[in-house]
Amino acid sequence: MGASRSQESATKHVRVLFVCMGNICRSPLAEGVFRHRVKEVGLAHLIQIDSAGTHGYHLGARPDPRAQAAAARRSYDLSGVRARQVTREDIERFDYVLAMDRDNLAYLSELGGSDHRDKPQLLLDFASQANVRDVPDPYYGTADGFDLVLDLVEDASRGLLSDIQRRLGAVELERR
Repeated sequence: MGASRSQESATKHVRVLFVCMGNICRSPLAEGVFRHRVKEVGLAHLIQIDSAGTHGYHLGARPDPRAQAAAARRSYDLSGVRARQVTREDIERFDYVLAMDRDNLAYLSELGGSDHRDKPQLLLDFASQANVRDVPDPYYGTADGFDLVLDLVEDASRGLLSDIQRRLGAVELERR
């Protein structure tokens, strides 16, 4: 006998994927920040978090040492992150596919095809500062660029977590 609708809702996970170009700077920082926030509020068992890159430049590599250092200064752990390339299956499987900038958003929308063209979003759509749309790529800059990325990601993570909590609350209400 199959699971009832209530049982399915009770075990539903929300899947979040952060995407930048190489998956060694911005998206690993977003993954680390968001994973930390999710653990703080006790939802790690309900929210699956990953990151990927639109290009396969650094497959299997750890995050950039400057990203790791910036994250560590703010107590975020990136030790489990390894670069990988995003796939069409990722776009189908994840509930939130969050691009760091408009170039990566365009790539993801195209990769998703007609069925999932509108699914990818900009991470900063969840930020409180609506005047900034793209998380700048700090790769060719100085270490300060990684702190700016963290500032933007922390802000957007608060909005994203609120959105997911509303979604999970709606699932809980459906169960009743």
